[in-house]
Amino acid sequence: MPELLLELFSEEIPARMQAKAADDLRRMVTDKLVAEGLVYEGAKAFATPRRLALTVHGIPARQPDLKTERRGPKVGAPDAAVQGFLKATGLKSLDEAKIQRDPKGDFYIGLIEKPGRDAIDVLAEILPVIIRTFPWPKSMRWGARSGKPGSLNWVRPLHAITATFGLETEEPDVVKFEVDGIETGQTTYGHRFMAPGAISVRRFEDYEAKLKAAKVILDPQARKDIIFADAKELTFAQGFELVEDQGLLDEVSGLVEWPVVMMGTFEAEYLAIPDEVIRATIRNNQKCFVVKDPKTGKLTNKFVLTANIEATDGGKVIVSGNERVIRPRLSDAKFFYETDLKTKLEDRLPKFEQIVFHEKLGTQAARINRIERMAAEIAPLVGADVAKATRAAHLAKADLLTEVVGEFPEVQGLMGRYYAKAQGEDDSVAAACEDHYKPQGPADRVPTDPVSVAVALADKIDTLVGFWAIDEKPTGSKDPYALRRAALGVIRLIAENALRLSLTKVAASALAGLSVKSADAQKLPSDLLAFFADRLKVQLREQGARHDLVDAVFALGGQDDLLMIVRRVEALGKFLDTDDGKNLLAGTKRASNILSIEEKKDKRSFDGAPDAALYSLAEEKALAKAIGEVKAEASAAVAKEDFAAAMSAMAKLRPPVDAFFDKVRVNDDDPKVRENRLKLLNEIRSATRAVADFSKIQD
Repeated sequence: MPELLLELFSEEIPARMQAKAADDLRRMVTDKLVAEGLVYEGAKAFATPRRLALTVHGIPARQPDLKTERRGPKVGAPDAAVQGFLKATGLKSLDEAKIQRDPKGDFYIGLIEKPGRDAIDVLAEILPVIIRTFPWPKSMRWGARSGKPGSLNWVRPLHAITATFGLETEEPDVVKFEVDGIETGQTTYGHRFMAPGAISVRRFEDYEAKLKAAKVILDPQARKDIIFADAKELTFAQGFELVEDQGLLDEVSGLVEWPVVMMGTFEAEYLAIPDEVIRATIRNNQKCFVVKDPKTGKLTNKFVLTANIEATDGGKVIVSGNERVIRPRLSDAKFFYETDLKTKLEDRLPKFEQIVFHEKLGTQAARINRIERMAAEIAPLVGADVAKATRAAHLAKADLLTEVVGEFPEVQGLMGRYYAKAQGEDDSVAAACEDHYKPQGPADRVPTDPVSVAVALADKIDTLVGFWAIDEKPTGSKDPYALRRAALGVIRLIAENALRLSLTKVAASALAGLSVKSADAQKLPSDLLAFFADRLKVQLREQGARHDLVDAVFALGGQDDLLMIVRRVEALGKFLDTDDGKNLLAGTKRASNILSIEEKKDKRSFDGAPDAALYSLAEEKALAKAIGEVKAEASAAVAKEDFAAAMSAMAKLRPPVDAFFDKVRVNDDDPKVRENRLKLLNEIRSATRAVADFSKIQD
């Protein structure tokens, strides 16, 4: 079957836009093909700094013919309706229509035949529309071509469009159209410097091979593999080790069409700067990788760069040019770092009095005071020294006002640790200056030092309670203050450090420290707790666990100890994986369903203890006895926080519940017996609520 080759050749596309642009091109073209009845076999898109390319293979040469039936007016309808029907269907007379019998009468049916078009004609129609409506995040309207004013919005000036379509065994045809004066053809261009001449291409295999011969590696992944392998080999050969950086690798591969890896050097005196600052300087300014000594784990005075050309001098001028740029950048970083060391962290804090954190939540200084107070309250609960936690909270934000963090915001917190150590602070205090921001994502490390944990919890809880109090909650996909991330951070800090905290009490304490008062202060802690429940479900889902069990536990009410909730959910999940758990769940749901129906019918609930004198069957008596024993045993186990034992107790209900439903008719003819048996069903529901609300559990 025929294959489409499409290339959009332009000036340099920003590296950050390339991957999405390639994906958008593939999606837009293939969606249109399918919509036109041209179901393809496979498609793949590519991007380099100067081109977007797409190949779609297995496209039918022609659209299928379409036959559709259109229902018309009733037989005997007015002439105007008949004429409208004939015009809409293209029929010459009613003799060409069928008559279909219907309970409402006889109707005319017109058969509309729409012959398919050649695929190349369809492509010539849809491709220019896609190009003109391409969703670049940023684009510009470029100048006139051929004396006509420019009309195309594109990320950079578009120079050529290659579009061919045809079978592998035949010479492909050009898909003919034009966009903004650019006519399609079979001509592309190689590397800007090493092979800038025109190249005539036929189909994708030919296109990719000729580009490679013209010093262009089309596949972004292939460019990444070359850069990574060559950089590893180059550093290993000199006894060093590459500091891997996937984000930088992705970016650099989008800056070159023919990657050539080289190594440069900078003065050893700059190694006095923290490694992270050296890395940020070289990465941000020159898009280069840093190198470390595997023996010490520290950076060396080397860096790896990726050029876009095979230089005749072996790259000496390119390396020298990069060194000339990096040297003053490192000099600036060294100056910033040494300047920062001259001022103690606490001496910077008064400036926070003039910096607003949020117009409704006051200054950064006020926020720091709140975090100090909360850290002091939380410290005893997590085993932290109160004085150290308070000191760490006092200093944790100070590095935001330093020169290095001003230049490289990504090292905030980290620089706080360096500066705290330099001024002689306790190791736990210094570590908390960095770690109080953590964890910032699912892959981020969770602090374990108690002082860091106390300050991290205080920071995140203050953020959550503050924005909840001023009603700035996340909505839909919008979360401008990263409150979902903060809640997940709290959950991970508690769960992974096995901490016992009452979130309701902590939230209430944080709320009391705010100068602004919530419109509904009493509801805020429980409202925030529901938000934590939602975040916990997300985390469990990502871990492959059953998130509905969180609802089952939270539905009991009064559950604000996240560690115990997680442990109860884990025990419940294991129980429901057993036959006893599955069958008890089925029995409990059956009891709940019967109760719901009968309560609705009678417009009453069936609370209260059953009357033992009304038990006439052995199965009733056995179930009542088992419920009493299990409820006491499960409640005692829950009180001891032994959730596995509570689940084992619940398992004892399964045989009498099964026997009851097998032998007992709930809706007995005697109203008193019926009521008593419904109360017994309610006792099943009540007993299981010792561990969870089984009605919230999905089958």
